[in-house]
Amino acid sequence: MPFIPTIEVKPRPSLDASPAAPAPAPVDLRISGMHCASCVTSVEQALGSVPGVAEASVNLATERAHVRLAAPVAIEQLATAVRAAGYDAHPVTSAVPDDAEQRARAAELADLGRRFAIAALLALPVVVLGNFGMLPGLRALDPRTQNWLQLLLATPVQWWAGWPFVRGAGVALRRRRGDMNLLIGVGTLAAYLYSAAVTIAPVALRSVGAELHVYFDTAVVIVTLILLGRLLEARARAGTSQAMRRLLDLRPKIAHRVRGEATSDVPFADVATGDLLLVRPGERVPVDGTVLDGASTIDRSMLTGESIPVEAGPGDAVVGGTLNQSGAFRMRAGHVGADSVLMQIVRLVQQAQGSKAHVARLVDRVAAVFVPVVFAIAAIAFAAWLALGPEPRLPHALLAAVAVLIIACPCALGLATPTALIAGTGRGAELGVLIRGAEALEAADRIDTIVFDKTGTLTEGKPALTDIVPAPGVEPARLLAVAASAEMHSEHPLAAAIVMGARIRGTALADPERLTAVPGRGVVATLAGRTVILGTPALLAEHGVMISALEGERAPLEAAARTVVAVAEDGQALGLLGVSDALKADAAATVASLTRAGLEVWLVTGDNAWTAHAVAHESGIAAEHVRAEVLPDEKGALVDELQRRGRVVAMIGDGINDAPALARSDLGVAMGGGADIALEASDITLVGGGLAGVPLALRLARRTMQVIRQNLFWAFAYNTLGIPIAAGLLYVFLRPGGPVGPVLGWSGTLNPMVASLAMALSSVSVVSSSLRLRTFR
Repeated sequence: MPFIPTIEVKPRPSLDASPAAPAPAPVDLRISGMHCASCVTSVEQALGSVPGVAEASVNLATERAHVRLAAPVAIEQLATAVRAAGYDAHPVTSAVPDDAEQRARAAELADLGRRFAIAALLALPVVVLGNFGMLPGLRALDPRTQNWLQLLLATPVQWWAGWPFVRGAGVALRRRRGDMNLLIGVGTLAAYLYSAAVTIAPVALRSVGAELHVYFDTAVVIVTLILLGRLLEARARAGTSQAMRRLLDLRPKIAHRVRGEATSDVPFADVATGDLLLVRPGERVPVDGTVLDGASTIDRSMLTGESIPVEAGPGDAVVGGTLNQSGAFRMRAGHVGADSVLMQIVRLVQQAQGSKAHVARLVDRVAAVFVPVVFAIAAIAFAAWLALGPEPRLPHALLAAVAVLIIACPCALGLATPTALIAGTGRGAELGVLIRGAEALEAADRIDTIVFDKTGTLTEGKPALTDIVPAPGVEPARLLAVAASAEMHSEHPLAAAIVMGARIRGTALADPERLTAVPGRGVVATLAGRTVILGTPALLAEHGVMISALEGERAPLEAAARTVVAVAEDGQALGLLGVSDALKADAAATVASLTRAGLEVWLVTGDNAWTAHAVAHESGIAAEHVRAEVLPDEKGALVDELQRRGRVVAMIGDGINDAPALARSDLGVAMGGGADIALEASDITLVGGGLAGVPLALRLARRTMQVIRQNLFWAFAYNTLGIPIAAGLLYVFLRPGGPVGPVLGWSGTLNPMVASLAMALSSVSVVSSSLRLRTFR
């Protein structure tokens, strides 16, 4: 069973970074009270003003802030800065919303539902009175009585149901910033207060020539529709992060702990490292650990996205949350709680969801000036209608200004990127593709060249000793004993294959006194006082050992895709060992898929040229795109060379020797069973280690970026078109007697009630667009 790595959430390392004091751990906060891109900018600025904060990134969709610190800062100090900006902040205790946070969000949703229901109930008679007051049954009420009834019904809508907008507008004015609450609050208060003045003091207004018409219906319908929009938006946003919740829900509630002869059921949270656990057929593995006895097949689809179960027996690693299918086994608990693979995956995805794409930073810059610009347009529209519009000018000017304020929607801009990012990275986690952040998505969207490592990436990474070719006069058993003894403490896969081959053959081994690894070339060891060299023929030649007598045996081995290891002792060639590493079953199909997609595929390896070309031929990689006998730093040099040609390069690797190339590439992709340093240097991790995850990751990244661009296009287009129409630009052409004249009876003006419906639907449509990624296949 493949080893499942520990995935640590660390920043991608720099090749040239010098040692420095570790920075304080980042802090995550839950932020409440945000509704638009302008709110995000305000919170980021508030957090950024705290001494010791290096960078703050706020996600509107998850309502969380990720704060990177340059120096220690108290959480309460950060929360105070957020509260001073008019929002609320609480420490985050879980990578996904915990029960308390879930309850808080449920209470907020219930409050929105109550406000909407009561607002809708009271708004209906206001609309009827405002638009159908002359109907039979209502005609008996004189206009002033109807106005007073509307005021009575509209007041709780404006001051209770719409209180969040009014309060938010007041906070924004005190903080001298603009946000969506200010737009809605000013717009609805303008309509409500003007109508209240007409109702309470009609004589005074008539004396200054004002039109005695009320617009209570406009105020209450705007409040009602925007509450409906927020309600639908909140429900849709909750759906974008369900992937992580589904992963956590895979953990069983109880575990069967074995102590002596007794087995007892204990809560999952009480399991400790070292506990002996029993896992029965059909149950989920409670925590990460190692099988002690028994055997079964394990469904790891929740972790890798692959539905084919794998066998597990004594000594094999199992991961918490995976499904035990056929047999019972006992296991020793290893990583539990926050250290488990599942929780590390969740943390990594949460970190990715909190990151910002470069295009989102453009939205932040737009949001910083959006509200002031909208107010300026509303003022210009009011003045233009008041000076040049048809009679009655004041009501027309008021409605045009209110329509501009209401239709402007910074919330759609703020939700366009994070909702798609959350849905895309969450879906990737379900499919076994862990994306480190928004930058990785943007890089994957531009990739045109793929560079594969060989061992452990295109091949299984489980080499086996297949050939023993001794030099003349050397016994095969002596050749194998010397080679395996020298390699006994090496961690290289080829060394493991040689040692295992010797043990299978019953060869007695001795501990080397000294072992020095030569990266990418072999080892030099001291064994019983003799110097032993294993590795490439070039390494032996550097030490004055020639293997010309073995060239005739070497060529056929390399032609058969064997990795040839030359062995020498005290300056004498002992022979050759042939090691075979089978090509992964999905290698050829993966290369073909990438080639069909128009990508240029390369193979780079430290192995010899014969073996490299044989593997390339078998997997479908062109011979001219093969680089063999490459040292680790030369892999990075190849990436640099391709980038200088204008190529955008993704490096796919799994080992320590791949880390420099992974870090230098535009996109580093690490195989899940690889070395920790390779995982740290990568942008994307394929948890299952299957190559099919490479084209899958690229397709998912491109699809996510496509959805982000679509969301931003419609959000910008909505505001670009909606605001001028609300201001009355089309009236110039569609007015009676104008160049075009009314079209289908429309004169080009926009009722604020229609503007509020459009604004509410714009946010819902952006979130719904992002939710399409949940069905990505």
